[in-house]
Amino acid sequence: MNIHTERFRVPAGSEVDLAQWATRSKPLCKSKKAYRKALEDQVEALSAQQRLLYASNRYALLILFQAMDTAGKDGAIRHVMSGVNPQGCQVFSFQHPSEQELQHDFLWRTTRDLPERGRIGP
Repeated sequence: MNIHTERFRVPAGSEVDLAQWATRSKPLCKSKKAYRKALEDQVEALSAQQRLLYASNRYALLILFQAMDTAGKDGAIRHVMSGVNPQGCQVFSFQHPSEQELQHDFLWRTTRDLPERGRIGP
């Protein structure tokens, strides 16, 4: 499976205009069975990448899931993160923003909970 990640990346120093980003992607597989097989194939690779991330102790990975209630965030996290060692993760849940948080941009409140180097913060 080859996912072209360029279309999901924001160039450094540029502003994000969400109106320019698609809310759906083209399907990578034709069936749920094919998705399950692809997930199985990628679990070990994801685990190996996590070990490298931890061993390098240089970078961290922040993953943000934002959607309305019942939009499938839990299922997406469960599937995507199934190959990750939970000991290498830091998880924070953000509820309705406080008055202070509303005075700043969306990502302002996440900066206080950024993952440590070598860890993943979904």
